[in-house]
Amino acid sequence: VLQKGLKENFADAEVSVVDCPDLTKEPFHFPAKGICGKPRIADVGGVPYLIPVAQTEKVYDLNTVAKEIKLPGAFILGAGAASSKILGVNAELIAIVQTKSEKKPAVNGSYIAQINPGDKGCLLEKYSSKYDDCEFGLLANLYASEGQPGKVIEVKANGRTGELNFVTCLRQTLEKHYGEKPVGMGGTFIIQKGKAKIHIMPTEFSACPLNTDEDVNNWLKFFEMKAPLICQTVFVSRDPGFDLRVEHTHCFSHHGEGGHYHQDTSPDSVQYLGYLLPAEQLFRIDRPQETHLVGRD
Repeated sequence: VLQKGLKENFADAEVSVVDCPDLTKEPFHFPAKGICGKPRIADVGGVPYLIPVAQTEKVYDLNTVAKEIKLPGAFILGAGAASSKILGVNAELIAIVQTKSEKKPAVNGSYIAQINPGDKGCLLEKYSSKYDDCEFGLLANLYASEGQPGKVIEVKANGRTGELNFVTCLRQTLEKHYGEKPVGMGGTFIIQKGKAKIHIMPTEFSACPLNTDEDVNNWLKFFEMKAPLICQTVFVSRDPGFDLRVEHTHCFSHHGEGGHYHQDTSPDSVQYLGYLLPAEQLFRIDRPQETHLVGRD
């Protein structure tokens, strides 16, 4: 299903079932070896806690989330907002955490991307270099598993010929095929070659309410970042009525760039390589009572 859809948007695409590579090794350096074992996804909080006005009291903990999704000690990947209470500023969180279990403390391999106060560029830091918690704020889309080796779906796509980004193409392909049945997936992929359009939220929350997508885009800071970029993604083919963010992807690199992935900007040369799994369960945590569809891109 995925291969057929990708071939409509990329010059070359190949999807197969393979053994998950050892994710503790390059280029990932994750705290767990794989993304297998009781795969599940969680949509925590939501964009309405950020927009139109940030509700900064909304703070969560990945160790608590692991318990709430009935998988204490889970290995969690995903995209969210950092806790402004911890950082003192607003920032993108690239979540990569082996949550704590009865036997072991948490290992936080996350990154944070924020606007550098000096040159207004990207400041990408390893979370654990400054902080020793597993908190986040406002919203996150998370893929969780036991972090085990096992069979995964390997996705390769080169040379973009269509308008859709890699994640949207996968998601819409699933929606087209499965229709009313929601299919959720998550995992990690690498933009191996090329460049990508990435945003980072400003360090200060907007003083004026952000009421439209145009307002949001004028507030966000956009960059063109170069490969290799290691992306953590969660997507659901369609929202079965839980006010989900249907796709969300954050990336980091080993050359100081990272943030929220929108699209590659070098369609001819781009190369994607991903390792994904379908989730068995979906958890919706702290769903906003008042909602809207602004800022969901």
